[in-house]
Amino acid sequence: MITKEEIAAQYQQLQNEICAGLENLDGKAKFEEEIWQRDGGGGGKTRVIQNGNILEKGGVNFSAVHGQLPEVMKNALKVEQHDFFATGVSIVIHPNHPLVPIIHMNIRYFELEADPGQQPMRWFGGGIDLTPHYVFEDDASFFHNQLKAVCDRFDPEYYLRFKKWADDYFFIKHRNETRGIGGIFYDRITATEQHSWDDIFEFSKAVGRSFLPTYTELVNRNRDKQYTEQQQEWQYQRRSRYAEFNLVYDAGTKFGLETNGRIESILMSLPPQARWIYNYHPQPGSEEEKTLSLLKKGINWT
Repeated sequence: MITKEEIAAQYQQLQNEICAGLENLDGKAKFEEEIWQRDGGGGGKTRVIQNGNILEKGGVNFSAVHGQLPEVMKNALKVEQHDFFATGVSIVIHPNHPLVPIIHMNIRYFELEADPGQQPMRWFGGGIDLTPHYVFEDDASFFHNQLKAVCDRFDPEYYLRFKKWADDYFFIKHRNETRGIGGIFYDRITATEQHSWDDIFEFSKAVGRSFLPTYTELVNRNRDKQYTEQQQEWQYQRRSRYAEFNLVYDAGTKFGLETNGRIESILMSLPPQARWIYNYHPQPGSEEEKTLSLLKKGINWT
């Protein structure tokens, strides 16, 4: 199997490609980079873009960390091993335009060192999902068909399996609504008779490389449309739901905090501005009400 060092190196190359592509897409803003070290082992590169033509705030983070797994994480993972290694790329983009969607992507590799004579415990995880402030069915169909095409290259069962996983994962239970229109999500994927470790790694990279062309298309479809102050107010309300999910349910946020991760990088996913309006209800028949009606599990967007 490809080594953890090679996985980290190729993930870092993917970070470079995506940052260059997003700068080109925005046309104004440039990424600022901060190289950081983690107490206990490893570190990463946090890259943030702000106040662009279309990208109000975004981050493309790479990390490769290692060390002793905290007891709380050992209990959560139901493991006895101590020494871990984790690497990945995590992306969240918040546009300044209410008709352009929020997007999130994460690909990651995790390994626990084994006892002498034993194989290490290892797995891949990741996914990509879309959170439109306004749900446009044509955009949703395009997005999901892009992901289906990536999945189908590796396994005809991947898309439906990972789409359901995303529907279930990106669900705001206390609101009884999905965070957005979902996408694909997978975790703790290991080698099988059908798929080698190299196959799974190639799938992980394919998911990563689907991000830029997919989001570029969605941004360019909508970035020049006119919008109202009311639509921007709705954008800020939808951002508040995004923040609620990340702070209450998101596993990556919890892992980062529990493993003494860098706070600025972990909370990079939060929007620059969000609003909570008490007991808000959209007007009957409005686009806002339509969007809420589509934030449900199990919709076949393809």
